[in-house]
Amino acid sequence: MCPECAHEWSANDIDADTEENTLVTDANGTRLETGDTITVIKDLKVKGSSSVVKVGTRVKNIRLVEGDHDIDCKIDGIGAMKLKSQFVKKVI
Repeated sequence: MCPECAHEWSANDIDADTEENTLVTDANGTRLETGDTITVIKDLKVKGSSSVVKVGTRVKNIRLVEGDHDIDCKIDGIGAMKLKSQFVKKVI
């Protein structure tokens, strides 16, 4: 139950949300989770800037979000960005 609006969820709703969040995979099919470290596998142009995220750029402590760009992160030298999981691989 939500303490602010008193909305109640059923157990099925919670399980469905958990399954949706685990479906984010990298370019190799490895499952990504919040807090993982990833590497960029393709040069990515930064929209609205002349900057480029180079191949091999390591990004620490990612956060998974819903939407087309499903990774929210902060890249050193560039700042906060959203990335598509198809252009990254997980660092093991």
